Amino acid sequence: MILAAITGSIGCGKTTLAQVFKKLGYPVFDADAWVRRLYEKPAFIKVVLQNFPGAQTNGAFDKRKLRLLVFDDAQKLQKLECLIHPFLKEQLKTVIRKNAKKVGLFFLDAALLFELGWDKYCDFVITVNVDKKTQKQRVMQRDNVSEAHVEKIIEKQMSQKEKVKRADWVVETNVPLNLLKVFALEIVNGLKE
Repeated sequence: MILAAITGSIGCGKTTLAQVFKKLGYPVFDADAWVRRLYEKPAFIKVVLQNFPGAQTNGAFDKRKLRLLVFDDAQKLQKLECLIHPFLKEQLKTVIRKNAKKVGLFFLDAALLFELGWDKYCDFVITVNVDKKTQKQRVMQRDNVSEAHVEKIIEKQMSQKEKVKRADWVVETNVPLNLLKVFALEIVNGLKE
């Protein structure tokens, strides 16, 4: 098994590139999807509410309220991450164990790859990149948020410059989709060699 990670800051095109690899027929393990599934587990929600009692509306868990609680509070965000990250790491190890003996190319879509130290589990790292203006516009349009909100998110992430520096491949995503597919095919060919 060859495990290649796709990473990059918010709005840089990580999900789009992951979808291109999926359409080319390669398995993509999505860390964000793992987190979404985690928030559907009653046992996890119970732990979250024990730690963040303000994250509920009419006695029910409210993910939006949780986000508001932790967004501007580094200590609370770190506390939430301490609940989530062990689960994510276990999921990654399970994926690696299940696929270790298979021949083929697998992709891991993980925004926090370097922050979590997961790059050590991967054979190659692909970082998506785009200019700051396009990055902000994408997030503002996709999430219907202000530029100030996007800037706060970007500030909390590892710098894009550092992610690019640590990558084996850098893919510029401010291109038409058909050109992105060409880049993906070049990477696949390079990984198979």
